[in-house]
Amino acid sequence: MTRPGTSGKSGPTMHHVAAAAGVSQATVSLVLNDVGGARVSEETRRRVHQAAKELGYRTNAHAKVLREGVAEMIGFVGDHVATAPFAGKIIEGAQARAWEAGMLLLTVNTGGDRGLEAASLEAMLSHKVAGVVYASMYHRKVDVPDVLGELPAVVLNAQDRSGAFASIAPSEVLGGYTATRTLIRAGHRRIGFINIGAVEDGLPAVVGRLEGYRKALAEAGIAYDGGLHLAGDGDEAGGYRRTLELMAGERPPTAIFCGNDRTAWGAYQALASKGLAVPDDVSVVGFDNQESLAPHLRPGLTTLELPFIDMGRRAVELILAGTPTPGHTELFECPLVERHSVAAPPHLPNQRTGTA
Repeated sequence: MTRPGTSGKSGPTMHHVAAAAGVSQATVSLVLNDVGGARVSEETRRRVHQAAKELGYRTNAHAKVLREGVAEMIGFVGDHVATAPFAGKIIEGAQARAWEAGMLLLTVNTGGDRGLEAASLEAMLSHKVAGVVYASMYHRKVDVPDVLGELPAVVLNAQDRSGAFASIAPSEVLGGYTATRTLIRAGHRRIGFINIGAVEDGLPAVVGRLEGYRKALAEAGIAYDGGLHLAGDGDEAGGYRRTLELMAGERPPTAIFCGNDRTAWGAYQALASKGLAVPDDVSVVGFDNQESLAPHLRPGLTTLELPFIDMGRRAVELILAGTPTPGHTELFECPLVERHSVAAPPHLPNQRTGTA
């Protein structure tokens, strides 16, 4: 037996759904378009959805765009977010929240190509997306295309340089403070910091994590020592080199805060090359909680987690609400993930601990 409306080119219509559910076509429209305030019983809603499912009926998305002015889609444009080893969680969070609202996430990974970005945004606007999430692989200040001023838009894992758009980013200062405070609470007083760039470059992650580091030291009555703060480059090789530099000083640190997990990986290797064990000789804290790395170091790396899933969800929530506040930056706390790379400093009479 052939289902109604399935022969020929046309599929099942709203009329077929109404007949199968035993209700009016108007009721089917109210239910399937989720019209607010419609007085339809839960039992009737159940019958309509069941009939639509059995018949294979699909709502006319184009007609809904014409009627309501927007599609059931949210645009997501990122530079390298989809291909980064851990930043893809941003998409995961955004997509989950969009799906909960009955919407799809239309994702484009531009690879940093401005031409592709412009074309993608024009295509999204032509499809009448409800809003756009403009995302960055790493926390920085970005120049947002003016065209995004035509609809709700949120800058994600970055900050809008112009102040015209709402932004969502990790709290770098609090993250640096938490990492350093963790080492202080373990008893360390000489704490090295290998940053992920030069402060002069002005990257929020670099500047913020240093501010948090210094804040924790000052709060504990520990004087900031510029010789213990080195500018790294965010990779394993840089972490290795900078750790060797720290440990070659007259009074090497008993702990090292690394600006990201790849730097910490290099630090582990450098310490091992000096015959030093983590955390028995030197404690290490990272930043990112890169799942392909941090849990698999030996010992497992204590680190700060970038809350990408929650950030992605929040960006979509702001778009769904339709009221992102221009110029406002919402900062998300980076939770501490404790493993086994932090211990009390070795209490031995040597220069490293500063004891007699």
